[in-house]
Amino acid sequence: MTDLPGGTQEDDLLAVLRVLAERAGKVALAYYAEAEEIAVRDKADASPVTEADVATEDFLLEALAKLTPDTPVVSEEASEAAGSTPEIDVERPFWLVDPLDGTREFLSRTGEFTVNVALIEGRRPVAGVVHAPALAMTWTGGVGEDGRRQAHYGETDRPIVPIAARAVPPEGETVIASRRHGSAAELESFLAGRRIAERVSAGSSLKFCLIASGRADLYPRFGPTMEWDTAAGQAVLAAAGGRVETLDGAPLGYGKQGFANPDFVAYGRGQAA
Repeated sequence: MTDLPGGTQEDDLLAVLRVLAERAGKVALAYYAEAEEIAVRDKADASPVTEADVATEDFLLEALAKLTPDTPVVSEEASEAAGSTPEIDVERPFWLVDPLDGTREFLSRTGEFTVNVALIEGRRPVAGVVHAPALAMTWTGGVGEDGRRQAHYGETDRPIVPIAARAVPPEGETVIASRRHGSAAELESFLAGRRIAERVSAGSSLKFCLIASGRADLYPRFGPTMEWDTAAGQAVLAAAGGRVETLDGAPLGYGKQGFANPDFVAYGRGQAA
């Protein structure tokens, strides 16, 4: 894992990312109080973007430029504004940023929106933070060069505690699905033959964090996502002992053409059927 300036190691990197994400969350919350009046426009893919998305991203881009000035950043709103993702050497470390994942949840005031920052090395997320500002919750996760894994959860400004994905309980899997996205038919086909104990819905990258925290077991995603949507959550889940795979069983990798993801499945410690 890339060190911070001065040789800071991965545990300190995760602590720094937590601080950055929680500060960015305060930027988003300043707009959340006025979500009913906030200016909204539709992007090319018909998804909404608000002043909160842009302001939160501006904060994170400035902070990451100071933290690691030689490491490029690929971020959602900057890429949309430019009309394309930036040209970077994806074989070298880079950041992926989704400043406000779950903009519809933000506008609906469900609280299920997140700030997401992930460091990509070797085409995999090696460190990430997912912060839910309205819920005052933060998850961090990383895997060091020595293979040491760290996954933690903490309420804002409170001590962190370790988390771990669980083995599938005897009564069956808890399946978590997107509240607003994905194909119901493909989901039902994928789940056919599995022992399902419960189904729950959630917004944004919280779905990865619920599996990482041992509260769910399976998140199949059928439909378009971008790498900045998944990288931070995947970093947390991988550090907690879970995994994210494409439908053919390959690890979900990063630095793909256009930074678009295929369909994927996130697992806890259970085995694919």
